[in-house]
Amino acid sequence: MVDATATRQGPGRVLIAVYGLFALAATSRAAVQIATDFSAAPVAYVLSAVAAVIYCAATFALARATRVSRKVATAAIVVELVGVLAIGAFSYAVPEDFPDATVWSHFGQGYLFIPVVLPVLGLLWLRRTASD
Repeated sequence: MVDATATRQGPGRVLIAVYGLFALAATSRAAVQIATDFSAAPVAYVLSAVAAVIYCAATFALARATRVSRKVATAAIVVELVGVLAIGAFSYAVPEDFPDATVWSHFGQGYLFIPVVLPVLGLLWLRRTASD
């Protein structure tokens, strides 16, 4: 039986805090980039905004800890992992489309590669707490 509340207990609190920090950082960065210089790197700035939305969804879903929110968290984190891998590879393949970094460009290099590690930890945590 799945204990949905387990996502916000123990190490889950740290995971929620890190997701919350990333949600705040990505949202702030995307808002400033889009408001002040959108034409300089529209693809990168829109991707920063998409990352911000996904981080916010993962944070709230992990913290809410219901059966439905577990599914939302899983979906958000899977999208995050696919996004960071795809955008990371794309930012190396077509660097001219990324004159400014996003949270996910270069596999999160500007954020100490936490963006590529975080979704793996999130999925492992969701799997671990599903059996408790």
